[in-house]
Amino acid sequence: MDIKYNLKSASERRTEPFKPEGDVGFGRLRTDHMFLMDYRDGQWCDPRIVPYGPFEMAPGAMTLHYGQSIFEGAKAFMHEDGEIYTFRLNKNAERMNRSADIVCIPNIDEAMQVKAINALIDVDRLWFPQQDGACLYIRPFIFATEDRLSVSPSQQYTFCVMLSPSGAYYASGVNNGIRLLITTKFHRAVSGGTGASKASGNYAASLRAGKAAAEYGAAQVLYLDSTNTQIEEVGAMNHFHILKDGTVIIPTFTDTILKSITSQSILELGDLLGCEVRQETVMLDKFVADIESGEIIEAGGFGTAAVVSPVSSYIFEDGRIITVGDGNVGPNIKRIYKVFTELQKGHIPAPAGWVKRIERVAP
Repeated sequence: MDIKYNLKSASERRTEPFKPEGDVGFGRLRTDHMFLMDYRDGQWCDPRIVPYGPFEMAPGAMTLHYGQSIFEGAKAFMHEDGEIYTFRLNKNAERMNRSADIVCIPNIDEAMQVKAINALIDVDRLWFPQQDGACLYIRPFIFATEDRLSVSPSQQYTFCVMLSPSGAYYASGVNNGIRLLITTKFHRAVSGGTGASKASGNYAASLRAGKAAAEYGAAQVLYLDSTNTQIEEVGAMNHFHILKDGTVIIPTFTDTILKSITSQSILELGDLLGCEVRQETVMLDKFVADIESGEIIEAGGFGTAAVVSPVSSYIFEDGRIITVGDGNVGPNIKRIYKVFTELQKGHIPAPAGWVKRIERVAP
């Protein structure tokens, strides 16, 4: 499908590269335009790039009542040649369709998703922040728009992509770890549910657990399975830990764990990272015992926003605290973060097909 361009006038658009003087933060800013496409009469249609602005939506739109919506998160980076490149965007498109299947939203051709994102970045490329470690954060999402109050899949949807010029998540590098609450009270997902999707409702359901974590002085929750015996996810990230021999362990993906594209990439980069990376079922009792014995020396979370979030300690609901290693960010995590971000920025050659340049084709 051809994309229609309904752009702001030249006088209303950014005309010079974005050179912020201070930290632009993460996810706060917006560019001049957004991409839209509608689903009606059984097909996706009318792909277009328009000025960023509010949606017009009926009060009875089904997304407002039944939460039928999904989203993705990706990043684009500027390389030393001054061009903008995306990182494994095809994996986001694949995951969008997996999420869509879980919540009964029609799939969007993966090539069309990538085409839409590339076209929008091309139009708003001057919004890329000229700042060390910066990126264009990419947020594609789909929501149900049919004006109907019966509980069933909508027959109408909107697909939107918006961009957020964002600064480095760690302005001074990965220097500090966070504390996680190990909870038996809150659960992110159960088998047969929506845990493997980026359904918006999953994140609304996590807010209460996040508030509970804050009461314990923790940044996020480490979720367990419904039997409270296996480790699953960290808030909105995949959990991992590192053994004293340098092996990286990521919990086995199940239908209650969202497959982080960062985690999937780390699994494929073992040789480049200089360590073994594998998945296995992680039992809570053994995990705790291995931290206390020193068998586990580092731990954290993998995700798009931060890449790696180191964990310095865990707190239980009875107030007991266990510290990982000496409580500082370890050398393995620093190495993983450095290699991964250097790949994204083009300083290290990436595996074939991982990094794609945004072509200059916008009118």
